[in-house]
Amino acid sequence: MSSFPPALAHNAIEEVLPDVFLVSGAMETVLMDMDWNFSRNMTIVRDGERLILINTVRLSDEGLAALDKLGKVTDVVRLGALHGRDDAFYLDRYQARYWVMPGLAPEDGTPAQLLGEGGASPLPGATVFQFHTSNIPEGVLYLNRDGGILIACDALQNWLNPDEHFCDASRQRMEEMGFFTPANIGPVWLQAAEPEAEDFTRLSELEFQHVLCGHGQPLLETAREDFSATFRRLFPS
Repeated sequence: MSSFPPALAHNAIEEVLPDVFLVSGAMETVLMDMDWNFSRNMTIVRDGERLILINTVRLSDEGLAALDKLGKVTDVVRLGALHGRDDAFYLDRYQARYWVMPGLAPEDGTPAQLLGEGGASPLPGATVFQFHTSNIPEGVLYLNRDGGILIACDALQNWLNPDEHFCDASRQRMEEMGFFTPANIGPVWLQAAEPEAEDFTRLSELEFQHVLCGHGQPLLETAREDFSATFRRLFPS
């Protein structure tokens, strides 16, 4: 266990929809030769006794105990190229199955099942939306229940304001970059991925009410309307 990145500060696990949980924690990294401290989210979906982890965040011992009370971790899902720091920890601890978007298969040979549109999924009734025009792999997991739930990584974000996991320098930089915008497309992801409008047209055609993102607060009930307005704003016809 000591070979894995350490657990960082995080909040308690919260049930935001029936059998769908979210935990927000810290991320520390170096980008553009600068230190960054900001928050990120892990989504946990319970299917009977099984737990499926999406956008993993390593939890403390106390957090792991709370996780284990929810069920048994059986699957880990990586939706985006810019996440994955803590996947190996959970794969090792729980001997879980690993699901990744095409293009994200581990280089060390760790067995992984490819996600993809029309392909297998770790959850009954769940499907995968794949960005076709992005320069980097990215997907969204669609749960056809409770009015439709999207579980996103970096492409969709809903950061309303900086939280306790931000340092002052990161907060200031990210305010200037437009991160704290409701129902947003991630600014760094947008710059790196260079997606085209057609992907977001396809995404807005899905029936959904809720979006849980890799960054920011859950957007419940009005997610389709709010994100569709953002897509039209950023990709005017």
